[in-house]
Amino acid sequence: MQSKLLGGILLVVGTSIGGGMLGLPIVAANFGFLGTICLLVACWLFILVSALLFLEVILWFPPQYNFISIAKATLGIPGQVITWATYLMLLYALLCAYIASSGDLLASLLLAIHIKLSFIGAAAIVALLFASIVACGVMTVDYVNRWLMIIKFLAYVLLTICLLPKISYANLLLDSSHQLNAIAAFTVALTSFGFSVLIPSLRVYVSDNVRSLRKIIIIGSLVPLLCYLLWSFAIMGTIPRYGNHSLTAILHSNNPTTQLLTTINFITHSAYINLLAKLFTGICVLTSLLGVSLCLTDFIADGLRLTKSGNSAVLIYLLTFTPALVIIFLTPNVFLQSLQYAGIYVMILSVLLPVMMVWQGRYHSKIASGFTVRGGKGLLIILLTCAVIFLISNVVTLL
Repeated sequence: MQSKLLGGILLVVGTSIGGGMLGLPIVAANFGFLGTICLLVACWLFILVSALLFLEVILWFPPQYNFISIAKATLGIPGQVITWATYLMLLYALLCAYIASSGDLLASLLLAIHIKLSFIGAAAIVALLFASIVACGVMTVDYVNRWLMIIKFLAYVLLTICLLPKISYANLLLDSSHQLNAIAAFTVALTSFGFSVLIPSLRVYVSDNVRSLRKIIIIGSLVPLLCYLLWSFAIMGTIPRYGNHSLTAILHSNNPTTQLLTTINFITHSAYINLLAKLFTGICVLTSLLGVSLCLTDFIADGLRLTKSGNSAVLIYLLTFTPALVIIFLTPNVFLQSLQYAGIYVMILSVLLPVMMVWQGRYHSKIASGFTVRGGKGLLIILLTCAVIFLISNVVTLL
Protein backbone atom coordinates (compact mmCIF):
# COMPACT_ATOMS: atom_id res chain seq x y z
CA MET A 1 0.00 0.00 0.00
CA GLN A 2 2.91 2.38 0.71
CA SER A 3 4.10 1.86 -2.85
CA LYS A 4 0.66 2.73 -4.21
CA LEU A 5 0.46 5.73 -1.87
CA LEU A 6 3.71 7.07 -3.27
CA GLY A 7 2.62 6.25 -6.81
CA GLY A 8 -0.69 8.06 -6.31
CA ILE A 9 1.02 11.14 -4.91
CA LEU A 10 3.44 11.21 -7.82
CA LEU A 11 0.57 10.86 -10.31
CA VAL A 12 -1.14 13.90 -8.77
CA VAL A 13 2.14 15.84 -8.71
CA GLY A 14 2.96 14.79 -12.26
CA THR A 15 -0.49 15.73 -13.55
CA SER A 16 -0.43 19.11 -11.80
CA ILE A 17 3.13 20.20 -12.59
CA GLY A 18 2.86 20.59 -16.32
CA GLY A 19 1.67 23.33 -18.60
CA GLY A 20 0.86 25.54 -15.63
CA MET A 21 4.52 25.52 -14.64
CA LEU A 22 5.34 27.02 -18.02
CA GLY A 23 2.35 29.32 -18.41
CA LEU A 24 1.84 30.73 -14.92
CA PRO A 25 4.91 33.03 -14.66
CA ILE A 26 4.07 34.38 -18.11
CA VAL A 27 0.44 35.39 -17.43
CA ALA A 28 1.05 36.51 -13.81
CA ALA A 29 4.19 38.57 -14.46
CA ASN A 30 2.62 41.97 -13.73
CA PHE A 31 1.29 40.79 -10.36
CA GLY A 32 4.78 40.62 -8.92
CA PHE A 33 5.92 37.72 -6.80
CA LEU A 34 3.86 38.66 -3.71
CA GLY A 35 0.69 38.84 -5.78
CA THR A 36 1.54 35.49 -7.38
CA ILE A 37 1.91 33.92 -3.92
CA CYS A 38 -1.58 35.10 -2.95
CA LEU A 39 -2.98 33.91 -6.28
CA LEU A 40 -1.46 30.42 -6.01
CA VAL A 41 -2.35 29.83 -2.36
CA ALA A 42 -5.96 30.92 -2.96
CA CYS A 43 -6.31 28.62 -5.99
CA TRP A 44 -4.67 25.72 -4.14
CA LEU A 45 -7.06 25.97 -1.17
CA PHE A 46 -10.01 26.34 -3.52
CA ILE A 47 -9.15 23.23 -5.51
CA LEU A 48 -8.04 21.20 -2.47
CA VAL A 49 -11.36 21.61 -0.65
CA SER A 50 -13.29 20.90 -3.83
CA ALA A 51 -11.20 17.77 -4.51
CA LEU A 52 -11.99 16.43 -1.03
CA LEU A 53 -15.69 17.10 -1.68
CA PHE A 54 -15.38 15.16 -4.93
CA LEU A 55 -13.72 12.31 -3.03
CA GLU A 56 -16.65 12.29 -0.60
CA VAL A 57 -19.10 11.89 -3.47
CA ILE A 58 -17.07 9.19 -5.24
CA LEU A 59 -16.99 7.04 -2.10
CA TRP A 60 -20.79 6.89 -2.05
CA PHE A 61 -20.72 4.66 -5.14
CA PRO A 62 -19.05 1.43 -6.35
CA PRO A 63 -15.45 1.64 -7.66
CA GLN A 64 -16.49 1.22 -11.30
CA TYR A 65 -18.39 4.55 -11.19
CA ASN A 66 -16.62 7.41 -12.95
CA PHE A 67 -17.58 11.10 -13.19
CA ILE A 68 -20.35 10.46 -15.72
CA SER A 69 -22.02 7.72 -13.69
CA ILE A 70 -21.79 9.75 -10.48
CA ALA A 71 -23.21 12.88 -12.14
CA LYS A 72 -26.19 10.93 -13.41
CA ALA A 73 -26.80 9.27 -10.03
CA THR A 74 -26.71 12.59 -8.13
CA LEU A 75 -27.85 15.28 -10.61
CA GLY A 76 -29.86 13.26 -13.13
CA ILE A 77 -29.72 13.48 -16.92
CA PRO A 78 -29.02 17.29 -17.02
CA GLY A 79 -26.03 16.81 -14.72
CA GLN A 80 -24.83 13.91 -16.84
CA VAL A 81 -25.01 15.96 -20.06
CA ILE A 82 -23.21 18.96 -18.52
CA THR A 83 -20.53 16.68 -17.09
CA TRP A 84 -20.04 14.87 -20.40
CA ALA A 85 -19.61 18.10 -22.34
CA THR A 86 -17.43 19.90 -19.80
CA TYR A 87 -15.23 16.93 -19.00
CA LEU A 88 -14.55 16.29 -22.66
CA MET A 89 -13.76 19.95 -23.32
CA LEU A 90 -11.41 20.10 -20.32
CA LEU A 91 -9.50 16.92 -21.09
CA TYR A 92 -9.28 17.67 -24.79
CA ALA A 93 -8.13 21.23 -24.05
CA LEU A 94 -5.37 19.90 -21.76
CA LEU A 95 -4.51 17.12 -24.19
CA CYS A 96 -4.21 19.65 -27.03
CA ALA A 97 -1.98 21.89 -24.92
CA TYR A 98 0.34 19.09 -23.84
CA ILE A 99 0.58 17.32 -27.20
CA ALA A 100 1.19 20.65 -28.95
CA SER A 101 3.89 21.57 -26.46
CA SER A 102 5.48 18.10 -26.67
CA GLY A 103 5.39 18.19 -30.46
CA ASP A 104 6.98 21.63 -30.46
CA LEU A 105 9.80 20.41 -28.20
CA LEU A 106 10.32 17.19 -30.16
CA ALA A 107 10.52 19.05 -33.47
CA SER A 108 13.08 21.52 -32.06
CA LEU A 109 15.18 18.71 -30.54
CA LEU A 110 15.23 16.80 -33.83
CA LEU A 111 16.12 19.96 -35.71
CA ALA A 112 19.13 20.37 -33.39
CA ILE A 113 20.48 17.06 -34.77
CA HIS A 114 19.59 18.08 -38.35
CA ILE A 115 16.38 16.04 -38.62
CA LYS A 116 13.55 18.18 -39.96
CA LEU A 117 10.07 17.08 -38.90
CA SER A 118 6.87 19.08 -39.21
CA PHE A 119 5.12 20.23 -36.06
CA ILE A 120 2.03 18.10 -36.74
CA GLY A 121 4.24 15.08 -37.53
CA ALA A 122 6.05 15.47 -34.20
CA ALA A 123 2.70 15.85 -32.40
CA ALA A 124 1.43 12.65 -34.05
CA ILE A 125 4.50 10.73 -32.87
CA VAL A 126 3.95 11.99 -29.31
CA ALA A 127 0.28 10.95 -29.43
CA LEU A 128 1.14 7.46 -30.71
CA LEU A 129 3.83 6.97 -28.05
CA PHE A 130 1.58 7.95 -25.17
CA ALA A 131 -1.37 5.97 -26.48
CA SER A 132 0.91 2.92 -26.36
CA ILE A 133 1.96 3.65 -22.76
CA VAL A 134 -1.59 4.21 -21.51
CA ALA A 135 -2.76 1.06 -23.32
CA CYS A 136 -0.44 -0.96 -21.07
CA GLY A 137 -2.53 -0.01 -18.03
CA VAL A 138 -2.43 2.24 -14.95
CA MET A 139 0.44 0.27 -13.36
CA THR A 140 2.66 0.96 -16.38
CA VAL A 141 1.63 4.63 -16.37
CA ASP A 142 2.51 4.76 -12.66
CA TYR A 143 6.03 3.36 -13.12
CA VAL A 144 6.79 5.45 -16.22
CA ASN A 145 5.57 8.49 -14.32
CA ARG A 146 7.81 7.66 -11.33
CA TRP A 147 10.96 7.63 -13.43
CA LEU A 148 9.96 10.82 -15.21
CA MET A 149 9.19 12.46 -11.86
CA ILE A 150 12.64 11.56 -10.48
CA ILE A 151 14.34 13.10 -13.51
CA LYS A 152 12.01 16.12 -13.43
CA PHE A 153 12.64 16.76 -9.73
CA LEU A 154 16.42 16.63 -10.16
CA ALA A 155 16.28 18.91 -13.21
CA TYR A 156 13.94 21.29 -11.35
CA VAL A 157 16.22 21.58 -8.31
CA LEU A 158 19.38 22.07 -10.38
CA LEU A 159 17.74 24.54 -12.77
CA THR A 160 16.26 26.61 -9.94
CA ILE A 161 19.58 26.72 -8.10
CA CYS A 162 21.31 27.88 -11.29
CA LEU A 163 18.71 30.61 -11.94
CA LEU A 164 18.61 32.06 -8.41
CA PRO A 165 21.93 33.99 -8.69
CA LYS A 166 20.67 35.63 -11.89
CA ILE A 167 17.50 37.07 -10.32
CA SER A 168 16.81 40.80 -10.49
CA TYR A 169 14.56 41.68 -7.56
CA ALA A 170 13.11 44.64 -9.46
CA ASN A 171 11.43 42.11 -11.77
CA LEU A 172 9.56 40.63 -8.79
CA LEU A 173 7.69 43.81 -7.85
CA LEU A 174 4.07 44.58 -8.72
CA ASP A 175 3.76 46.48 -12.01
CA SER A 176 0.88 48.93 -11.53
CA SER A 177 1.71 50.84 -14.72
CA HIS A 178 0.31 48.09 -16.95
CA GLN A 179 -3.01 46.25 -16.96
CA LEU A 180 -3.28 43.27 -14.63
CA ASN A 181 -5.14 40.48 -16.39
CA ALA A 182 -6.48 38.90 -13.22
CA ILE A 183 -8.96 36.63 -15.00
CA ALA A 184 -6.31 35.07 -17.25
CA ALA A 185 -3.88 34.62 -14.35
CA PHE A 186 -6.52 33.06 -12.09
CA THR A 187 -7.68 30.82 -14.93
CA VAL A 188 -4.21 29.45 -15.66
CA ALA A 189 -3.52 29.08 -11.91
CA LEU A 190 -6.66 26.98 -11.53
CA THR A 191 -5.55 24.79 -14.41
CA SER A 192 -2.21 24.35 -12.65
CA PHE A 193 -4.03 22.39 -9.92
CA GLY A 194 -6.36 20.52 -12.26
CA PHE A 195 -5.75 17.08 -10.76
CA SER A 196 -9.32 16.38 -9.61
CA VAL A 197 -10.10 14.51 -12.83
CA LEU A 198 -7.59 11.89 -11.69
CA ILE A 199 -9.44 11.02 -8.46
CA PRO A 200 -11.74 8.28 -9.92
CA SER A 201 -8.69 6.50 -11.36
CA LEU A 202 -6.82 6.88 -8.05
CA ARG A 203 -9.78 5.41 -6.16
CA VAL A 204 -9.58 2.32 -8.37
CA TYR A 205 -5.81 2.16 -7.89
CA VAL A 206 -5.76 2.26 -4.05
CA SER A 207 -9.28 0.83 -3.51
CA ASP A 208 -11.42 2.49 -0.81
CA ASN A 209 -8.62 3.39 1.58
CA VAL A 210 -9.90 6.83 2.58
CA ARG A 211 -6.81 7.69 4.61
CA SER A 212 -4.50 6.98 1.67
CA LEU A 213 -6.74 8.88 -0.76
CA ARG A 214 -6.78 11.94 1.51
CA LYS A 215 -3.00 11.83 1.84
CA ILE A 216 -2.62 11.51 -1.92
CA ILE A 217 -4.85 14.55 -2.53
CA ILE A 218 -3.37 16.78 0.20
CA ILE A 219 0.32 15.94 -0.25
CA GLY A 220 0.00 15.55 -4.00
CA SER A 221 -1.43 19.08 -4.32
CA LEU A 222 0.86 20.71 -1.74
CA VAL A 223 4.04 19.67 -3.55
CA PRO A 224 3.02 21.45 -6.80
CA LEU A 225 2.12 24.57 -4.80
CA LEU A 226 5.62 24.77 -3.32
CA CYS A 227 7.21 24.00 -6.70
CA TYR A 228 5.12 26.68 -8.45
CA LEU A 229 6.12 29.29 -5.88
CA LEU A 230 9.84 28.64 -6.19
CA TRP A 231 9.65 28.33 -10.00
CA SER A 232 7.69 31.59 -10.33
CA PHE A 233 10.29 33.30 -8.14
CA ALA A 234 13.11 32.05 -10.34
CA ILE A 235 11.50 32.73 -13.75
CA MET A 236 9.84 36.05 -12.91
CA GLY A 237 13.04 37.26 -11.28
CA THR A 238 15.30 36.15 -14.14
CA ILE A 239 13.28 37.15 -17.24
CA PRO A 240 12.22 40.83 -17.60
CA ARG A 241 8.59 41.67 -18.24
CA TYR A 242 9.07 43.66 -21.44
CA GLY A 243 11.35 43.70 -24.46
CA ASN A 244 12.38 41.32 -27.25
CA HIS A 245 13.39 38.61 -24.78
CA SER A 246 10.76 38.95 -22.08
CA LEU A 247 7.72 37.32 -20.50
CA THR A 248 5.47 39.55 -22.65
CA ALA A 249 7.21 38.37 -25.83
CA ILE A 250 6.75 34.75 -24.72
CA LEU A 251 3.07 35.43 -24.01
CA HIS A 252 2.47 36.61 -27.58
CA SER A 253 4.57 33.90 -29.23
CA ASN A 254 2.99 31.13 -31.32
CA ASN A 255 5.30 28.61 -29.62
CA PRO A 256 5.63 29.78 -25.99
CA THR A 257 7.43 26.64 -24.78
CA THR A 258 10.25 26.97 -27.32
CA GLN A 259 10.28 30.75 -26.83
CA LEU A 260 10.70 30.30 -23.07
CA LEU A 261 13.72 28.06 -23.63
CA THR A 262 15.18 30.51 -26.16
CA THR A 263 14.74 33.40 -23.72
CA ILE A 264 16.37 31.53 -20.83
CA ASN A 265 19.29 30.65 -23.08
CA PHE A 266 19.64 34.28 -24.28
CA ILE A 267 19.59 35.73 -20.75
CA THR A 268 21.80 33.18 -18.99
CA HIS A 269 24.28 32.44 -21.83
CA SER A 270 24.78 29.02 -20.26
CA ALA A 271 24.69 25.75 -22.21
CA TYR A 272 24.28 23.86 -18.90
CA ILE A 273 21.22 25.89 -17.88
CA ASN A 274 19.81 25.58 -21.39
CA LEU A 275 20.10 21.79 -21.21
CA LEU A 276 18.43 21.65 -17.79
CA ALA A 277 15.64 23.96 -19.00
CA LYS A 278 14.95 21.73 -22.01
CA LEU A 279 14.93 18.62 -19.84
CA PHE A 280 12.69 20.13 -17.18
CA THR A 281 10.11 21.75 -19.48
CA GLY A 282 9.94 18.61 -21.62
CA ILE A 283 9.28 16.27 -18.70
CA CYS A 284 6.79 18.75 -17.16
CA VAL A 285 4.65 18.38 -20.24
CA LEU A 286 5.16 14.61 -20.54
CA THR A 287 4.04 13.80 -16.97
CA SER A 288 0.93 15.94 -17.38
CA LEU A 289 0.24 14.26 -20.72
CA LEU A 290 0.40 10.85 -19.02
CA GLY A 291 -2.16 11.80 -16.37
CA VAL A 292 -4.55 13.51 -18.76
CA SER A 293 -4.35 10.64 -21.28
CA LEU A 294 -5.17 8.13 -18.54
CA CYS A 295 -8.11 10.23 -17.33
CA LEU A 296 -9.57 10.72 -20.81
CA THR A 297 -9.36 7.04 -21.76
CA ASP A 298 -11.03 6.04 -18.47
CA PHE A 299 -13.69 8.69 -19.00
CA ILE A 300 -14.50 7.58 -22.55
CA ALA A 301 -14.58 3.93 -21.51
CA ASP A 302 -16.99 4.72 -18.66
CA GLY A 303 -19.20 7.03 -20.73
CA LEU A 304 -19.54 4.62 -23.67
CA ARG A 305 -19.54 1.47 -21.51
CA LEU A 306 -16.50 0.07 -23.32
CA THR A 307 -13.73 -2.19 -22.06
CA LYS A 308 -10.05 -1.48 -22.69
CA SER A 309 -9.48 -4.63 -24.71
CA GLY A 310 -9.73 -5.74 -28.34
CA ASN A 311 -11.51 -3.49 -30.82
CA SER A 312 -13.06 -1.48 -28.00
CA ALA A 313 -9.60 -0.41 -26.85
CA VAL A 314 -8.67 0.73 -30.35
CA LEU A 315 -11.84 2.82 -30.52
CA ILE A 316 -11.12 4.34 -27.09
CA TYR A 317 -7.61 5.45 -28.07
CA LEU A 318 -8.76 6.78 -31.45
CA LEU A 319 -11.44 8.85 -29.72
CA THR A 320 -8.87 10.06 -27.20
CA PHE A 321 -6.06 11.27 -29.45
CA THR A 322 -7.51 11.89 -32.94
CA PRO A 323 -9.68 14.95 -32.08
CA ALA A 324 -6.72 16.55 -30.25
CA LEU A 325 -4.48 16.12 -33.30
CA VAL A 326 -7.14 17.65 -35.56
CA ILE A 327 -7.46 20.69 -33.29
CA ILE A 328 -3.67 21.10 -33.12
CA PHE A 329 -3.46 20.90 -36.91
CA LEU A 330 -6.11 23.61 -37.29
CA THR A 331 -4.76 25.79 -34.44
CA PRO A 332 -0.97 25.39 -34.05
CA ASN A 333 -0.62 28.13 -31.36
CA VAL A 334 -3.04 26.33 -29.07
CA PHE A 335 -0.92 26.02 -25.90
CA LEU A 336 -1.79 29.09 -23.79
CA GLN A 337 -5.29 29.34 -25.31
CA SER A 338 -6.01 25.77 -24.23
CA LEU A 339 -4.76 26.43 -20.69
CA GLN A 340 -7.01 29.48 -20.33
CA TYR A 341 -10.11 27.67 -21.58
CA ALA A 342 -9.18 24.66 -19.44
CA GLY A 343 -9.39 26.88 -16.35
CA ILE A 344 -13.07 27.52 -17.06
CA TYR A 345 -13.75 23.79 -17.38
CA VAL A 346 -11.73 23.09 -14.21
CA MET A 347 -13.97 25.48 -12.30
CA ILE A 348 -17.10 23.72 -13.53
CA LEU A 349 -15.85 20.16 -13.03
CA SER A 350 -13.64 20.52 -9.98
CA VAL A 351 -15.74 23.00 -8.01
CA LEU A 352 -19.24 23.70 -9.30
CA LEU A 353 -20.36 20.13 -10.02
CA PRO A 354 -18.84 18.50 -6.87
CA VAL A 355 -20.51 21.16 -4.70
CA MET A 356 -23.87 20.50 -6.36
CA MET A 357 -23.39 16.72 -6.06
CA VAL A 358 -22.56 16.98 -2.35
CA TRP A 359 -25.52 19.26 -1.72
CA GLN A 360 -27.86 16.88 -3.54
CA GLY A 361 -26.48 13.77 -1.85
CA ARG A 362 -26.37 15.20 1.66
CA TYR A 363 -29.52 17.29 1.87
CA HIS A 364 -31.93 15.94 -0.77
CA SER A 365 -31.25 12.35 -1.82
CA LYS A 366 -29.83 11.48 1.64
CA ILE A 367 -27.34 9.02 0.14
CA ALA A 368 -24.28 10.51 1.85
CA SER A 369 -22.34 8.10 4.03
CA GLY A 370 -18.84 7.54 5.34
CA PHE A 371 -16.16 10.18 4.76
CA THR A 372 -17.53 13.74 5.06
CA VAL A 373 -15.79 17.08 4.48
CA ARG A 374 -16.42 19.52 7.32
CA GLY A 375 -17.99 22.93 6.77
CA GLY A 376 -21.62 22.06 6.11
CA LYS A 377 -23.84 24.24 3.96
CA GLY A 378 -21.79 27.37 4.63
CA LEU A 379 -18.71 25.96 2.90
CA LEU A 380 -20.75 24.79 -0.07
CA ILE A 381 -22.41 28.21 -0.47
CA ILE A 382 -19.04 30.01 -0.39
CA LEU A 383 -17.55 27.71 -3.02
CA LEU A 384 -20.66 27.93 -5.21
CA THR A 385 -20.72 31.75 -5.03
CA CYS A 386 -17.02 32.04 -5.94
CA ALA A 387 -17.44 29.62 -8.84
CA VAL A 388 -20.40 31.53 -10.29
CA ILE A 389 -18.60 34.90 -10.00
CA PHE A 390 -15.54 33.43 -11.72
CA LEU A 391 -17.56 31.93 -14.58
CA ILE A 392 -19.54 35.13 -15.17
CA SER A 393 -16.29 37.17 -15.21
CA ASN A 394 -14.80 34.80 -17.80
CA VAL A 395 -17.88 34.99 -20.02
CA VAL A 396 -17.83 38.79 -19.88
CA THR A 397 -14.09 38.80 -20.71
CA LEU A 398 -14.59 36.48 -23.69
CA LEU A 399 -17.43 38.62 -25.02
